[in-house]
Amino acid sequence: MSVKTFSAFIVEEKEPKNFSMKVGTRSVQDLPIGELLVKVHYSSLNYKDALSATGQFGITKKYPHTPGIDAAGEVVESAVSAFKPGDKVIVTSYDLGMDTPGAFGQYIRVPSAWALPLPEGLSLKESMILGTAGLTAGMMIRKLIGNGVKPEEGDILVTGATGGVGSIAVAILAKLGFQVVAATGKASEKGFLTGLGASRIIGREEVLAGLDQPLMEERWSGVVDVVGGDMLAAAIKSTRYNGSVACCGLVGSLELPLNVLPFILRGVSLLGVDSVQCPMGPRKLAWEKLAGEWKPNHLESISMECTLKNLEQEIHAILKGALRGRIVINLLSS
Repeated sequence: MSVKTFSAFIVEEKEPKNFSMKVGTRSVQDLPIGELLVKVHYSSLNYKDALSATGQFGITKKYPHTPGIDAAGEVVESAVSAFKPGDKVIVTSYDLGMDTPGAFGQYIRVPSAWALPLPEGLSLKESMILGTAGLTAGMMIRKLIGNGVKPEEGDILVTGATGGVGSIAVAILAKLGFQVVAATGKASEKGFLTGLGASRIIGREEVLAGLDQPLMEERWSGVVDVVGGDMLAAAIKSTRYNGSVACCGLVGSLELPLNVLPFILRGVSLLGVDSVQCPMGPRKLAWEKLAGEWKPNHLESISMECTLKNLEQEIHAILKGALRGRIVINLLSS
């Protein structure tokens, strides 16, 4: 290939626990070994990217580093028959953007096992509006439905509803006919959530009311929780008999202050979801749903586009919980 260097968002550790961010130049030659070289067209900003960019929770161990756990682009070089130059692909999770240079650079080199052909029905940009957040939301909804949660059985709660996973979950569930109750700490975002299809908006305090009790009033047939901690505990305690709670987040806390009563007296199921090491089979099924019957209406309304040049301010915003929906990074304009 003719391109030898490219623009990338680079995080450096100037001294222990002191991290800086800049847009700089990286060399294609310095990318790790892998069967696929991909020109990244779009990426997206996730909470994990922000943790990597600020050196938190040991997400990334080696610096300088380029974060970015989501990539959508075009194969430039391939050492395997399954992909050829010009193929459009999605690469999300695994080690991308953690200790493997990520998609906040215009090129990535990855194992072919990490790549998925772009599903019919999605553009490269739409796939990154969804990204890991959409994949996670889709996997959570698949688990809930697979565990017997149905639209006719009552309200379904989505916590952290203005965030990436939460907003996409609200949109998909509403499209599937569920009565979605969206929980958020941002009262100003009622219009945004109603536009996604939420039937009712409630504050965090309403979800948490009665948390100190062994059990709470039965309210939800199912729950999508992206917060963890007290919010997850309250959601489980207030889920109806034989209901299910899918969880994927820990921004609230790593700890779960809970007793066993919801499980042994109400038969509540707690369904954990991991989208990082998820096998390719379930991953493909989720993407097919997201590209087809589950594709949220008005995807563009969930997202805002930025370039590498203004990415740092979005990273600080997501850490403060000040973003809504999805931030898509346009690498072609960077």
